[in-house]
Amino acid sequence: MRKLVTSLFLLLLIPAVSISQNTPQSRSELEKERASIQKQIEEVTQSLNETKRNRKESLGQLSLLQRKLRLRESAIDNINQQVNFIQNDMNQSWREILKLRKELDTLKKQYEESVVYAYKNRSNYDFLNFIFSAASFNDAIKRVAYLKSYRAYREERAQNIARTEVLLQSKIDGLKVKREEKDVVLKKQNKEKEVLEVEKKEKDQFISSLKSHERELQKDLSIKKRQNNKLELALRAAILREINAAKAREAAEAKRHAAENAANAKANSNVASANPASKNVETTNEATSRARTNTTALGRTPEGMIVSENFEKNRGRLPWPVEAGHVSLPFGPYVISEINVKSNNPGITIETHPGEAVKAIFDGQVSAVFSIEGASVVLVRHGKYFSSYSNLATVSVSKGESVKAGQTLGKAGENADGNGEMQLIIMNDENRNLNPEQWLRRK
Repeated sequence: MRKLVTSLFLLLLIPAVSISQNTPQSRSELEKERASIQKQIEEVTQSLNETKRNRKESLGQLSLLQRKLRLRESAIDNINQQVNFIQNDMNQSWREILKLRKELDTLKKQYEESVVYAYKNRSNYDFLNFIFSAASFNDAIKRVAYLKSYRAYREERAQNIARTEVLLQSKIDGLKVKREEKDVVLKKQNKEKEVLEVEKKEKDQFISSLKSHERELQKDLSIKKRQNNKLELALRAAILREINAAKAREAAEAKRHAAENAANAKANSNVASANPASKNVETTNEATSRARTNTTALGRTPEGMIVSENFEKNRGRLPWPVEAGHVSLPFGPYVISEINVKSNNPGITIETHPGEAVKAIFDGQVSAVFSIEGASVVLVRHGKYFSSYSNLATVSVSKGESVKAGQTLGKAGENADGNGEMQLIIMNDENRNLNPEQWLRRK
C-alpha cells in the first residue's frame, strides 16, 4: 500500500517537473524581476492617479491601464515560475526521501541479519572453538581480526542507521518548509489574480466612458494626423537641406582636391614617365573618392562618422527626453480595437506634465527650429541620424547650436485633453522613421 501511494505521488509530480525544466531563470533572478515589475506597477499607478485629476478621459489613461494589466499578468507569470521552482525542489526532496528510506530499510535488514547471526553464535565456547580450530597461528590471528572487524561492521551499520534516520528526518522537515513556502507563494498568486480581475473591470468601465465621446476622440486623432503629415514633410525637407548642404561641401572639397591633383600631376609628369609602374598606382584621393560612394553625404565626414557610430552603439541605452512620462501612442500603425481607433504614428507620443523639460537624447547639432500649427519643433542631427522633438510650448536653443545629451531643448506643450505631451521622432538620412522605443533605455 505504501509503495502504491508513493508511485501515485511521483506520477502527480511529473507535470510540475516538466514545467520547471522549461524555466531558464533562477529563483534569485525571478525575485529581482518580480521586484522590478512591482516597482513599474507602482509607477504606473502613480501616473494614473495624476492623470485622473483631469476629468476628461484620454488615450494616455487607456495606455496606462493596458500597461498596468500587462505588468500584472507578468507578475502572475513570475509567481507561476516561482511555484514551479518550489515544486521542483519538493520533487527532488521526495526523491531523496524515497532513496533514504530504501537505504534505511536495507541497513536495518543487514543489521538485523548480523544481530541474528551474533545471537546464534553468542557462546564463548563457539568463539574459542572458532579461533582454536585454526590450522596455524597466523590463521588464528586472522580469525581474531575477522571477528573484530565483524563487530566493527555491526557498530558501523548501527551508526549508519542512526545517521540515515537523522538525515531522513531533516529532509522531511525541509519538505514541510517548502510546502509552507509554496502555500505562501500561492496565496500571493491568488491575490494578484484578484487584483487583476478588479483592474480588468476598471479598464472596461474606462472604455465604456471613453466610448461616450468617441466622435471627439476621432476628431482629435484627425487633427493629430494632419499635424503629423505636416511635421513629416517639414522634417524631410529639413533633412534634405542638410544632405544637399553636405553634398555641396563635399563637391567643393572634391573640386579643391582635383585642382591639387592636377597641379601635382603636372609637377610629377617626369617622375611618372621615368617609372611606368607608377601609372597603375591609384592616388589616395581617388581611392577615398571611390570609398565615399558606399555611404551618404552626412556620414562621410570624419565627424559625421564618429557621431553616427556612437549613436548606433548606444542603441537601447539612450536617455528619455523627459524625466517623468509614459508612451500614450506607440510607434507605427496601431489599433485600439476597444474604441474603433486606428492610426499611424511616425514616432512615439509621450504624455507628461505640462511644461516638463524636454531634453536631447544624444550629442548633436540643432538642424532646424520651426513651428507646426502653433507648436514648436526642434530637429537635432547626430551624424546621419536625426531626433525630432515636437509639440513644444517653448524652445531654448537655436539653429546651428551644438547640444549635449540631457541638455534642455524646450518645454512640453499640452494636448487636446489638457495633459502635457511631446512627440519624439528618430529618422536617418534616408528619411526612414525608426522606432524610438528600440533606441531609448528601458525605464
